[in-house]
Amino acid sequence: MEALRRALNEAVRACPVVKAGPAHIATLKTFDPPLSVLEGQRLRGAERRAKRLLFPTEDGELVLLVHLMSAGRLAYLAAGKEGPKSPAFRLMFAGGAQLVLTERGPKKRAGVWLLTAEAAESELAHVGPDALGLGAERLAAICAGESRRLHSLLRDQRVVAGIGRAWANEILHAAKLSPYALSRDLRAEEIERLAAAIDVELIRGLELRERGASDARTYRVHRKLGEPCHVCGTPIARVDFEEHTVFYCPDCQTGRRILKDRRLSRLLK
Repeated sequence: MEALRRALNEAVRACPVVKAGPAHIATLKTFDPPLSVLEGQRLRGAERRAKRLLFPTEDGELVLLVHLMSAGRLAYLAAGKEGPKSPAFRLMFAGGAQLVLTERGPKKRAGVWLLTAEAAESELAHVGPDALGLGAERLAAICAGESRRLHSLLRDQRVVAGIGRAWANEILHAAKLSPYALSRDLRAEEIERLAAAIDVELIRGLELRERGASDARTYRVHRKLGEPCHVCGTPIARVDFEEHTVFYCPDCQTGRRILKDRRLSRLLK
């Protein structure tokens, strides 16, 4: 998300908005103020809070907030470049450039909100501190206050902002920690490793994304089922849940134990 923010920042403020919309009924989450109030206004640029992108107007009175969820894609199309016929959301800029949101699959989970500055602050009040630069001291306090499996904890935007499913897999592998390890059970040395891994992996991902790297080149554990671990060569394993999949190395992270989905195990009894 940070790489996307950087790519959009200069582009979206270059020209005023001439047409706001259309927006899919499931994508646009607000109706007051209407999208039309953006027309004729300039955006100040692109900002990020956790996994949400924010596009404040130049006067600072309104904020266009975008949450892509897992399947949403946001792209800036230069003038003359043809966009999708039925986008989930579109902004047209003077000169012909477009900011276009699309979403794959039948489930429309990505969202767009047009909010006052005050409402945007309220909307984001629950979001935790940004993951990059969190540091071992603050992470230790978070772990002490929660008794959660690490994979779940890292993905909770109310606790630590900016880590999704894929990067939770990458970070925990780099830290050599089990996705099922409980946060309160971590030793000081393990918290240090986890804090360092958060920074190293997020910076690595940001640098690769800014160079245009694909998912396949960026991820070393996520979606690599059966492929050899880049550290030890052990085949990468996974645990499937309804909404996400955990990928891990049994040798590097779990003492060669294969993790089981307890919910699935209960169903099989």
